[in-house]
Amino acid sequence: MSAEKRSEKNRLRRTMLFLSAQRPSLMKDAYVFGPDSVIFDLEDAVAESEKDAARFSLYHILRRVDYGNVERIVRINGLDTPHWREDVRVCVAGGADGIRIAKCETADDVRAVERAVCEAEAEFGVGQGRTLLMAAIESPRGVLNAVPICESSERLFGVAISGGDFRKCMQTKYYPSGVEMLVARGQILLAARAAGVQCFDTVFTDLDDMEGFRAEVVQNKEMGFDGKSVVNPRQIGIVHEIFTPTAREIREAERVVRAIRENADKGVGIFQLDGKMLDVAFLPGAERTLALAKASGMYEGDL
Repeated sequence: MSAEKRSEKNRLRRTMLFLSAQRPSLMKDAYVFGPDSVIFDLEDAVAESEKDAARFSLYHILRRVDYGNVERIVRINGLDTPHWREDVRVCVAGGADGIRIAKCETADDVRAVERAVCEAEAEFGVGQGRTLLMAAIESPRGVLNAVPICESSERLFGVAISGGDFRKCMQTKYYPSGVEMLVARGQILLAARAAGVQCFDTVFTDLDDMEGFRAEVVQNKEMGFDGKSVVNPRQIGIVHEIFTPTAREIREAERVVRAIRENADKGVGIFQLDGKMLDVAFLPGAERTLALAKASGMYEGDL
């Protein structure tokens, strides 16, 4: 797949698989697990003394390994560290599709990274605007600034909430109900939808609790998230199953789209379908279901 196609702003991103950039043996084969995106982590997953070595490994992986249609994103070190500028240069020189900004708290954080990306694209002869950005919101300040963060850059394709740091800031812990994250998740989702960018939920780290993981993914889908960060290949199938429209949902969406268009041609604005009142307000949701199904390889229609 071409770099331009792989780094589309609105592409399918149900799963983002985290991988330590300190582990080349894991990075080089990650595409075989079938995530929509991988996140090569230069931040928390890399020891302070190994940052340079991790960047070296990352550059060669980006340049030499064909990931097909799997998007390649890099989580850079925080802007309060001496590492992030060199992280950006390596990402751009290596041809990463996107950069995840860790611990993002303001729109200025995004713009600072954007300036560094522009400079690196010019330095390495990469097309201006090719390298996308996403922001990881991990603190109360970041949550409260979610709208300006989401509106900060044309390069920004989405935002993600990071549960571990946020829970620590809020002096709470993980609860199966998700009550400790509910307000933050909702606020970030509202900001993302207002700005027209994607929104992703945090990782679930208890690999022995796949039932709890499934329940959280269902909640994510019901809230309106676009996808979820994952830490283990075993989690990918569950997320894809839940975030991919079922055959029944696809059929229903097709019928809704056809019915609304046919009635619009007749000058009918509101009508009944299977006993339910429908109007044009239902069209975007049905069209999004079909678009998601098509991107997931589940639908080949032309509606």
